[in-house]
Amino acid sequence: DFLCISLVNGFIQLRYNLGDKTVVLQTFQKVHANGNTWHLVKAGRVGNEGYLDLDGINITQKASPGMNALDVHTDFFVGGVSSLSLVNSMAVENEPMGFSGCIREIIINNRELKLTVTDSKGGANVGDCDGTACGYAVCKHNGTCQVETSGFSCSCPQEWIGSTCEQSIHCSQNRCGAQALCVPQPTSFSYLCVCALGWSGKYCDSKIKFYIAKFVGNSYIKYVDPHYGKRDLEHSRISLNFTTNQTEGLILWMGKGEDEDNDFLAIGLANGTLKIVINLGEGISVPLIHNKYSTCCDEKWHFVTVVQNQTCIKVYLDEELICFEDIDPHRKYTALNYGGICYFGGFEIGREVNTVTTGLFQKGFIGNIKDVVLFQDSKKIQLMNAEGYNVQNGNYKN
Repeated sequence: DFLCISLVNGFIQLRYNLGDKTVVLQTFQKVHANGNTWHLVKAGRVGNEGYLDLDGINITQKASPGMNALDVHTDFFVGGVSSLSLVNSMAVENEPMGFSGCIREIIINNRELKLTVTDSKGGANVGDCDGTACGYAVCKHNGTCQVETSGFSCSCPQEWIGSTCEQSIHCSQNRCGAQALCVPQPTSFSYLCVCALGWSGKYCDSKIKFYIAKFVGNSYIKYVDPHYGKRDLEHSRISLNFTTNQTEGLILWMGKGEDEDNDFLAIGLANGTLKIVINLGEGISVPLIHNKYSTCCDEKWHFVTVVQNQTCIKVYLDEELICFEDIDPHRKYTALNYGGICYFGGFEIGREVNTVTTGLFQKGFIGNIKDVVLFQDSKKIQLMNAEGYNVQNGNYKN
């Protein structure tokens, strides 16, 4: 499998192969060859339907029956490769050769690749394309960069300060406590403190402990499973108790959540009904919804367990089996390679639930979660010891 963006006779070309056939898309217009014009290229695929956009002009290749997942096991290369033998003969139109020009702001699945010496795995014969200390986007929030004898300086918009315009004036003298995040509130000329896990209060200066985690909608806990390397990923299991009065929300996302091809097991609410979604690597998410059970949003505690035995999925609600389904009788993918990552309630600050889950769930969870158990572990997960923000003490609900 491969996905390749290249320049061919002045045209931008996208080629990808998901294991069965190679799809080729090419722009209608050529790029300027004067070396002074920046062009914006957007390319990708949804399943096996590809798209290519050059400076706002889009070309889409309609999907046809075939493979949907991109399985690649090599490094990600920009501008060239360490050896031409790594390039699939179908990935380029002519003999493969390195790119000559400038590349900046590469964003893969909403995450920017840092094209720096420290952030990249390796490279060769790459220089500074801008040629000045300003570079690209050194000054944040639309600040203006000026080259100085000692480096650079930034002229910041009215509401931002700092050497690179990185700090809001509303947060310049904030009182937010340990590890808290300051969120500017321009309309009220103020700020809010978003507390790290284990802290609460207006300024996140009160230390707390809890066994029941209370989520308020823009909260999350990220738990890293220390036993992931020893797990039997063909036979996974997770159980937890939750209570809520909301009809929508992501309760659990068991997976890395970095791109559309990551395996995951998700538990949440949709239209007042418990919704389970599984992806074992096919690239196609399989939702399991049992409309008979719509009592999840009554502010009572509910116990949910999801058991994965290869491609057979069992879902229990309050110890009653509500769903038993084989999501792939052909057994093409049978392991839940979740990367040892479990998200509860939502994702990191700035990562919207609707975006990360590609619409499977609409928003973060509002309610309480407790008694989380992975696989057949004898002990419950200590949510207090994980990473997270904006999670409060829900013990009073016990």
